[in-house]
Amino acid sequence: MFNKKITENLSKSSFIRAMFEEGNRLKAIYGEKNVYDFSIGNPEMEPPVEVKQSLLDIAMSKEEGMHKYMSNAGYEQTRKAVAKSIKNDYDYDIPYKNIIMSAGAAAGLFVTLKSILNPDDEVIVFKPYFAEYGFYVMHAQGNLKVADCDESFMPDIDSFMRTATSRTKAVIINTPNNPSGVIYPKEVLLKLNEAIRQVEKKYNTDIFVLSDEPYAKIVFDDATVPCVFKCFDKAIIINSYSKSLALPGERIGYIAVDHKIPNAELLLNICIFNTRTLGYVNAPALIQRVIQQSCEAKVDVEDYKRRRDLLYNHMIECGFSIKKPQGAFYLFVKSPVEDEMEFVEKAKGFNILIVPGRGFGMPGYIRMCFCVSYETIKSSLPKITQLAKEYFK
Repeated sequence: MFNKKITENLSKSSFIRAMFEEGNRLKAIYGEKNVYDFSIGNPEMEPPVEVKQSLLDIAMSKEEGMHKYMSNAGYEQTRKAVAKSIKNDYDYDIPYKNIIMSAGAAAGLFVTLKSILNPDDEVIVFKPYFAEYGFYVMHAQGNLKVADCDESFMPDIDSFMRTATSRTKAVIINTPNNPSGVIYPKEVLLKLNEAIRQVEKKYNTDIFVLSDEPYAKIVFDDATVPCVFKCFDKAIIINSYSKSLALPGERIGYIAVDHKIPNAELLLNICIFNTRTLGYVNAPALIQRVIQQSCEAKVDVEDYKRRRDLLYNHMIECGFSIKKPQGAFYLFVKSPVEDEMEFVEKAKGFNILIVPGRGFGMPGYIRMCFCVSYETIKSSLPKITQLAKEYFK
């Protein structure tokens, strides 16, 4: 009666959202302060003050025509501001015409995939990966292929070579990574680019690298995020201000197409066409203007570091095995039992909500978000200690 593929995939739908809904149920029973919801990357922080002031000023402006249609690619001045921010962050010049404003990174990824994929083309991701990638690829009529990572959650280049075929059209990378928090160093990205070149030469194909970068400005301990435009021949950045400006509900981001890509202008026109016809039409006008004024702002990363250190240090003291995240706001924790679903259920008994690693392609791990309030993390520690005692005697 309804779409069969979507109906079948409902049962595989996001573990993240499922735990988020479970959190709402438990909060209704036990009270919000007695439930420790580490399930979803929904920043507790408020947007930077300059963002709020910009939003207020623009909303109260008497300028006429502020809510009308603009170019489907977005306001010219907003795109120029984004291009300038890329220059400031990466020392890389990109024409503003190569920027398309999008309704968040999710829309940006889907628009891009729909623009480059033909039916049954393949997209490679590396474990662990954001689960929704598979659904974006499915909607674009492609097939998701999963390559392995090494013990440090870095892309396994040999696995990529075994996974790539004549139908490989794109690779999605996410650094800082959700869920592991690792940053892929430049040398790893350059090795991946060389591997991509070998596959392209073998099959006489073109392979695009889609870099999903919503956490690029949330990095710790003086870590840096390499510029993918400097590492790959055919790179496209898809970014969002959901995390860097704590604006997840506003759905604003961008697609940046490197000018080195052959026929880049045609690709841009296809992306603009898809922005219009897939239902987005254009990124929201009001928040585009906010980004124009405030895209260089960012949340207090030291505050995130403080939360990371509190949760990470306590988990380590309790006996858990974790690679300390360099960026983003997640801990990817080795489950103390082989079946992490068992551990997830055990944690739920202590009102601790975590997400199973199989949702990220890696059974045997769990993800915890530390973008919740510092007070929530602090009050959860005794419960985490009790949970740990069930496994580490």
